Amino acid sequence: QKCVIKSEKGAKGKHMKRKNAWEKYNENERKEIFRFCEDYRKFISECKTERECVEALTAKAEANGYRNLNDVITSGEKLQAGDKVYAVNMKKMLALFQIGTEAFENGMNILGGHIDSPRLDLKQNPLYESDSLALLETHYYGGVKKYQWVARPMALHGIVVKKDGTSINVSIGEKDDEPVVGVSDLLIHLAAKQMDKKGARVVEGEDLNILIGSIPLEGEETEPVKANILKILKEKYDMEEADFQSAELEAVPAGPARDYGLDSSMIIGYGQDDRVCSYPSAEAMFAVKDPARTCVCLLVDKEEIGSVGATGMHSRFFENTVAEVMNCMGAYSELGVRRALGRSCVLSSDVSAAFDPNYPSVMEKNNCAYFCKGLTFNKYTGARGKSGSNDANPEYIAKLRNILDAKEISYQTSELGKVDEGGGGTIAYILANYGMEVIDSGIAVQNMHAPYEVTSKVDIYEARRAYEAFLLEMK
Repeated sequence: QKCVIKSEKGAKGKHMKRKNAWEKYNENERKEIFRFCEDYRKFISECKTERECVEALTAKAEANGYRNLNDVITSGEKLQAGDKVYAVNMKKMLALFQIGTEAFENGMNILGGHIDSPRLDLKQNPLYESDSLALLETHYYGGVKKYQWVARPMALHGIVVKKDGTSINVSIGEKDDEPVVGVSDLLIHLAAKQMDKKGARVVEGEDLNILIGSIPLEGEETEPVKANILKILKEKYDMEEADFQSAELEAVPAGPARDYGLDSSMIIGYGQDDRVCSYPSAEAMFAVKDPARTCVCLLVDKEEIGSVGATGMHSRFFENTVAEVMNCMGAYSELGVRRALGRSCVLSSDVSAAFDPNYPSVMEKNNCAYFCKGLTFNKYTGARGKSGSNDANPEYIAKLRNILDAKEISYQTSELGKVDEGGGGTIAYILANYGMEVIDSGIAVQNMHAPYEVTSKVDIYEARRAYEAFLLEMK
């Protein structure tokens, strides 16, 4: 896509304005965009937790010839160029490797995204009865506007692990014949005091309790509605109240993602931050054939709460997996691992804030992301004075520009709002700690962190093209 200089009314003089990416595709080519995005829409409709994402993408990886790294290690088989393996960490992180023809210690081309999203987690002792109603207490996960999560149908997803180690998968509220649950809101007629509160206090975190039942159990005098809910859980899931202590249950918006706009050019759905980048990253890996450099897709958990813990990017999972892969190639050494990591190139595949004409004051129009302009690069994120940011090197950006321009892939550059308006972060700086070349590159999103986020289909498609080009061409 060539850049042309146009005058943008209301902006600071003249600036680069990139063409709408839809313009370069004919009718038949647009059908392919819609086909790819329909597969993506189904993916985010069915995969609303990190565990569900890992399970679905692992199955797809195996269908595309990837083998479990643990099986390779156990068999003592030696990996070589062209081999494809995957590794899973605690069912919440996934790493895909396709071995290249170049020496592993020359570095990898890595796509890194996250598959966790804001939600309401059930507390460890969540179930209680109040005034003949049964409810579940929650603890919100990630940065949310709490008032957005009330008065809407919610589904429960997750896992319950019993003391004997038996795992029970839970999904309630997605099928047409299943009930949904939700958090109540105060009716407008009685909300005078509530409406005077600041947005952060309109709904308090401790008030995000989920209503789940109102029928009492016959013959039960003490908390009969709660008792009836426990009876239902026992019959359907063989679950006792104490089993909540070893459960991981998430309340998420119920129902599928939908086409958005009268032209169906967009998608509205839950969890697009950051599955809208993770899905095309994985699809790019499945499409790659015979790469020179080893290609990697790394999908992680816990980004929304600081990338901490055993399944976050701060863990040693990726570093350890690289060592295991190199060992299976007969190329392991501590120095070799350090060289492989330090010489790698990364696209930190995470979303950016799309310009919203309803809220223009928080954006600087010369330096923000727009729908339909392709993949978005954020040279830096962070807050105010770039605090907490990875700041990509210009030499690296120039290489990326050359690759994408050669293939006529649409892209744009952006900041996350005006300098003093806020900011955000990704996993980029963590990978950069190894000495890798890293830049944030993802898809523009409206309503970020709301229960329903909006993306442009052509941007998703351009990201998929860009990720594959990066894996094959970056040196």
